[in-house]
Amino acid sequence: MSDKFDVIVIGAGPGGYVAAIRAAQLGLKTACVEKWVDDKGAAVLGGTCLNVGCIPSKALLESTHKFHDAKAHANVHGIQVGDVTMDVPQMVARKNQIVKNLTSGITGLFKANGVTLLQGMGKLLPGKQVEVTAADGSVSVHEAENVILASGSVPVEIPPAPLTEGLILDNAGALDIEETPKRLGVIGAGVIGLEMGSVWARLGTEVTVLEAMDDFLAAADKDVAKEAAKLFKKQNLDIRLGARVTGTEILDGKEVLVRYTDSEGDKEIVVDKLIVAVGRRPQTQGLLSADSGVKLDERGFIFVDEHCRTDAPGVYAIGDSVRGPMLAHKASEEGIMVADIIAGQHGHMNYDVIPNIIYTHPELAWVGKTEQQLKADGVKYKAGKFPFAATGRAMAANDTDGFVKVLACEETDRILGIHMVGGVASELIGQAVIAMEFCSSTEDLQMTIFAHPTVSEALHEAALAADGRAIHMANRKKR
Repeated sequence: MSDKFDVIVIGAGPGGYVAAIRAAQLGLKTACVEKWVDDKGAAVLGGTCLNVGCIPSKALLESTHKFHDAKAHANVHGIQVGDVTMDVPQMVARKNQIVKNLTSGITGLFKANGVTLLQGMGKLLPGKQVEVTAADGSVSVHEAENVILASGSVPVEIPPAPLTEGLILDNAGALDIEETPKRLGVIGAGVIGLEMGSVWARLGTEVTVLEAMDDFLAAADKDVAKEAAKLFKKQNLDIRLGARVTGTEILDGKEVLVRYTDSEGDKEIVVDKLIVAVGRRPQTQGLLSADSGVKLDERGFIFVDEHCRTDAPGVYAIGDSVRGPMLAHKASEEGIMVADIIAGQHGHMNYDVIPNIIYTHPELAWVGKTEQQLKADGVKYKAGKFPFAATGRAMAANDTDGFVKVLACEETDRILGIHMVGGVASELIGQAVIAMEFCSSTEDLQMTIFAHPTVSEALHEAALAADGRAIHMANRKKR
């Protein structure tokens, strides 16, 4: 048995590494277990988000957005650029370098904060013991006062579309395509599907997205979903709803035949690459010994309470392996909350104000309740909406698509939800989260001074519009 730790974290993704750093900051002797290694055997920190998720996908989205902007919109500004081309291998190399820089940064943060890295596969045993199986097969057992499970999630695979190297890809494989495909198929019109579809559509690929659900972006506010569908159609994303994939076939080792069925019957398409993006599932297989005391539900999620405590004393679980949205920032904040609680502090996590973002262009972002949720709950509400097309800064940026929508309680004026479609919605949503975290009313936003000219004025005007007070557009007459 090795030295005893105050905290052992299993998993070094955005939940685990943040929890480990915070615990160490609080003076707790902390270790973090991570099984992921590179081709040289060095630890790979940052989890799915940093290595094959959030960060690399944003790098590709940023590159292709700049390319498309230069190709399609530079002339609006009077910029003559001639023939614009994309070096796809260089784009991918840049993405890889960004990932490398950030992963090495986490290694540096572990050293700076005194976090012990244990390389290998972590498994929780009874009595808060953690078994670590290294890459060479050697096994060590470590003891802790507290254990935080942060094992993350993995892509859901579907029998009709088994992964095939170079042709049928998951989210990781989709990030390493080094040649622009002529035709791309995407199964799933969620975050990953829309973002990866957008990357290649900007480079001229014919993109077909097959979504089994009949409703597009069912979790989003209906106005956001409707606006997004309209804009994606203009961007040549062919999104087919109610399309359930029934089978795939590799043709001559270089194409994929995709069979699917919709309301009109059986259909098929042929693509050069197929991305499977139908969601993710908790990565809890092999994480727990049978007598660990931690319970899973029928889908493999770990049971936890509102403070992320499991059924085993002193054992917590955070991130994608527990209830709630599978979002990196949710995992990180849960990690901080748990570390604070272990150290005897209060710990804070407000699940009602977790922002959701889809990094297409324009971006989609929201926090709080949607209009359809308020209607279903019988809540009397008021809504204010303001288009970016009416803001001077958006006009100057040639980025006027979308709007901001504010929903508030009609009786108390408290803000219940804010929803956006816009060029910088991912940054603007932070203002909305702050407002809701402090239980703001629309009056609070109405009385706040927003700088001019900025796109954030759309949030100000949407709050004013909730009471028919918008200045820079005609207000709807109240019935």
